[in-house]
Amino acid sequence: MTTADFRQARAELEGHERPVREKLVTAEEALRVVEDDQHVAIGGTLYSRTPMALLFELLRQGRSGLTVSRPLSCYEVELFLASGAARRVVTSWVGIGLQWGLAGVLREYVEGGLATFEEWSHLALGLRYKAAAMGVPFLPTLTMLGSDLATVAGTSTVTCPYTNENLLAVPALHPDVALLHVHRADMYGNAQVDGYRHMDVDMARAARRVVVSAEEIVSPERIRAAPADTMLPHFAVDVVVEAPYGAYPHECYGRYEADTEHFDDYVSAVRAGGADGARRYLDEHVHGYPDFAAFIAGVGPERLARQRKQAEELMYR
Repeated sequence: MTTADFRQARAELEGHERPVREKLVTAEEALRVVEDDQHVAIGGTLYSRTPMALLFELLRQGRSGLTVSRPLSCYEVELFLASGAARRVVTSWVGIGLQWGLAGVLREYVEGGLATFEEWSHLALGLRYKAAAMGVPFLPTLTMLGSDLATVAGTSTVTCPYTNENLLAVPALHPDVALLHVHRADMYGNAQVDGYRHMDVDMARAARRVVVSAEEIVSPERIRAAPADTMLPHFAVDVVVEAPYGAYPHECYGRYEADTEHFDDYVSAVRAGGADGARRYLDEHVHGYPDFAAFIAGVGPERLARQRKQAEELMYR
């Protein structure tokens, strides 16, 4: 990133106003902010609070040429590749988990020259979001030094003015749009999260536009009653979408656990047909429904109740 790019991004963020007004819209309306060839950052980590309702809608709208970034990515990245929506992935990991093995679609696309995989360490990617959120062009760190990652990413080093130590200069990362899922929000966009916040705060403050989906929309009075739970204030959010079970089949801490059987079905389809298997998944679960609410209704109350019970069993008492 050049100095000019950094200053332009900082000026744009400083000049972007988010007044106190009602920001509640549908997912279809919210995702119109995303344009072809833009950079979309995905909140949460792996299958924790993945904004699946927003991602499904974005896939349904048929964008192309996107760059997607995420600290730890799950199979949603493969859906963006297989659909043709994305051509570049910036992350530290793609996959569901050890028991499901490597991300087959990612490997197929990268080895076939159909997509670019830009790999950073988990810490380095977080520092890239943080640098942008702080309004600085880079942050110094020890992470990645001595590894192939520093070479592959084409990074630069700096000399510490105090110790003369060699440090990696991790460049700021300014996504065009950040998509996040939270436990609750009010109509003004004040968003609250239970449990880990991951890198969502820095990601939101680094992005030019921020779209938040919430398990429930609550009153401003309820938000004010628990200010410590507020992850993002209204002036860090552009629009908010009500999306019950908006992370499913991923998990939302305390609300519902990840549906591993759903993961099994996806992996089986990919192992049998590669990217075609991922496209069949898209046809069934994304394009096969008019919206995310219909997809959730198709899951059925019994299965959702099972996932809620599993989440409740993991909560402290």
